[in-house]
Amino acid sequence: MRAAVLGGGSWGTAFARLLATAGHVTVLWTRREAAARQLRTSQENVDYLPGVTLPAELRVTHSLPQALCNAETLFLAVPSFAMRAVARSCRAHLPADLPLVHLAKGLDPQSGLRMSEVLAQELPGHPLFALSGPSHAEEVARDQPTAVVLAGTPSSTGESLQRELMAQRFRVYLSDDLLGVEYCSVVKNVLAVGTGISDGLGHGDNARAALIARGLAEMARFGRAMGARAETFYGLAGLGDLVVTATSDLSRNRRVGIRLGRGESASDIVASMHMVAEGLHAVVTLWALAREHGVDMPITEAVYRIVHLGEPPARQIPALMQRPPKWE
Repeated sequence: MRAAVLGGGSWGTAFARLLATAGHVTVLWTRREAAARQLRTSQENVDYLPGVTLPAELRVTHSLPQALCNAETLFLAVPSFAMRAVARSCRAHLPADLPLVHLAKGLDPQSGLRMSEVLAQELPGHPLFALSGPSHAEEVARDQPTAVVLAGTPSSTGESLQRELMAQRFRVYLSDDLLGVEYCSVVKNVLAVGTGISDGLGHGDNARAALIARGLAEMARFGRAMGARAETFYGLAGLGDLVVTATSDLSRNRRVGIRLGRGESASDIVASMHMVAEGLHAVVTLWALAREHGVDMPITEAVYRIVHLGEPPARQIPALMQRPPKWE
């Protein structure tokens, strides 16, 4: 497979390394010329994946036409808020029917659309897929065993991509619930911010486990209301990604939550980060969608109130604990 990977952050770099190591002809695109030059010179992404050596076969460029030239599959590993602009820049350089696989886990901040919907608007006529699941870039880059799900319309293209992406320590499952997989990736980030807030407040394992379990119920309620299949939320993209994002020290969303729980403001945290925590961006849109569709999402509401209304985190735990009694 001749693959182009757009996005020189941790996940884009790790994924491009994975493809190149597996023998695919791979080009990694990063928007900054200086970053591309540094990657070529040192064979290491010192900003996002320090200590990981990139294979000599991996080509790196800041030229979009060069990255897309001769590509058979395009992987988009850019943040959700940048997806529309990057996709629009690709229009003049993509051959017809080129499969598009996005690796983002968020919503378009202006429209609230899922990433596949954004890509369908900007690059119509291409087969669309989302790759998601519990997949820390730092672990994939170090060849730690990882299982993910590739979601899209059932087709021979999806089956071919699945075969191409399978590696000795990277297992790929197929799903035709694209909507469900995409919403899983959004909701789990918001819930991970919530578990981080609890940790930052000094609460223990009981509270974290309760937030994960009730968060999963919240995720499934939302998914069903939006038209997803319930089983998707108990698979890799739902339960699997929720557990790893809500518990791991590698999780940016959890780390952001910890800082919120310790009293830092969302604006100060964002200003200090050079990586993106998608949960901070997604919670406003997710909360608006929940209200529009009449879905009860108390954990999401608590995160929304802390992040965007500036309410004290310590006030939200009692509010959750004192909600009216219910059946599980």
